[in-house]
Amino acid sequence: MRNTVVVIAIGTITWLVVGAAFLIAGSESKYVWTCVCGAALGVMGIRYTIRRARRSGI
Repeated sequence: MRNTVVVIAIGTITWLVVGAAFLIAGSESKYVWTCVCGAALGVMGIRYTIRRARRSGI
C-alpha cells in the first residue's frame, strides 16, 4: 500500500508543479485546469487507496 500511495503522491505533486509553471508562464486556461483536475484526481486516489487498504486489512 505504501508504494501505491507514494506513486500517486508523486503524480499529484507533479500535476501541481506543472500547473504552477503554466500559471507563471501565462499559458491558456485549459492547461491550468487540466493540471487542477489531475491534482484533484490524485488526491481522491490517495484517499481511496488508503481507505481500501484499511478495509481489506493490509
